[in-house]
Amino acid sequence: MADPAKVALEAELEQLELEEREISLRRRHLHERIDRGFPNESLLEEEKRVSTARRELHARIDVLRARLELMD
Repeated sequence: MADPAKVALEAELEQLELEEREISLRRRHLHERIDRGFPNESLLEEEKRVSTARRELHARIDVLRARLELMD
């Protein structure tokens, strides 16, 4: 039988990875808009906010992966 704590961590990791894919797509679109023309202040602020959120997600994902690895 599967360890309930491990199952919960795997589910959380799956959700965070989904969020990361979505936010990475948003970031790519922002970078394309910035690269195509003259970026304005709000576009640059949005890119900064999205990039920060993406880095935070990566950190959380890394922690979950490490915890799961310790459970194996």
